[in-house]
Amino acid sequence: MKLSREVKTGLIVILGILCVIFGYSYLKASSLFDNSKTLYAVYDDVGGLQPGTEVVINGFSVGNVNNIRFKDDSGKLLVTFSVSSDFEFSKNSKAELYDTGIIGGKGIQIIPVFDGSAMVKSGDTLSADIKPGLTALVQEKLAPLQLKVEGAVSNADSLLMNFNDVLDEPTKRELRQSIAGLNNLVKSFQVSANAMNQLLENNKQQLDSSIKNINKTSANFAELSESLSEAGLGKTIKNLESTISNLNGVLTKIERGEGSLGKMANNEDLYNNLSNASRELDLLLQDFRLNPKRYVNVSVFGKKQKEYELPEDDPAAKKDN
Repeated sequence: MKLSREVKTGLIVILGILCVIFGYSYLKASSLFDNSKTLYAVYDDVGGLQPGTEVVINGFSVGNVNNIRFKDDSGKLLVTFSVSSDFEFSKNSKAELYDTGIIGGKGIQIIPVFDGSAMVKSGDTLSADIKPGLTALVQEKLAPLQLKVEGAVSNADSLLMNFNDVLDEPTKRELRQSIAGLNNLVKSFQVSANAMNQLLENNKQQLDSSIKNINKTSANFAELSESLSEAGLGKTIKNLESTISNLNGVLTKIERGEGSLGKMANNEDLYNNLSNASRELDLLLQDFRLNPKRYVNVSVFGKKQKEYELPEDDPAAKKDN
């Protein structure tokens, strides 16, 4: 059967229209004969989400993003996407926006909910959620650290400024002089340490001998202590304590005026009599030394003894007066 030119032209036009329709459907990532459900989600920011991006459930691709447009004057974005009808889930499920890779890219994953509510159907709007990406998490963690670093840098800058204010030219000069003096002191200590090491090296034998003598002396003291312990030093100390206790008792009795010593120690009349007797004895001895003729008269060849004349400065006379 031979087709006319008009029929051929009509067929070509129809095929062209079909190709345009299929091409447009392919570019929109949707199929004309697909029975998928068309769903919606509203986001404040889609982070670069593009039409044709896959929609997944538990990592499995179940649809594509069809369209993204502004919902109203509020600036919110209405995302239209299709999901295969092979998997049923509640209309309370969430459409979560997430990062598809480390270096960027956004996608939508359905967080299915099975709470017994009505199943989702074409035209429903799912609640939207945004999962923080790696960049957002890093920024969230680095923000406090950044504030701390900035504060530390600011404090360090203030500290350096104050330090520069304190370290004026006279202070710097004195500080340099102090450091130079400290270096000289360290050198002196080094010289002293070298001299000490030399001294120890030269007298090493004497030091060894002295240490040996000290050890020997310690051993002798140990032996002496052991000997004293074996000789009954404890018993001797106890006897000494008993003797001291008895002596304290005697002294206590004397203080109380008990016994002969106590009476003599506490009798004031006896003290006065002894004091007077001592004075009389002193006068007697002095008088005997000054006037021996009063007490001893020796006559040679029968010579008559002279009468004793009392001297003017006789102590006994002074006493009688």
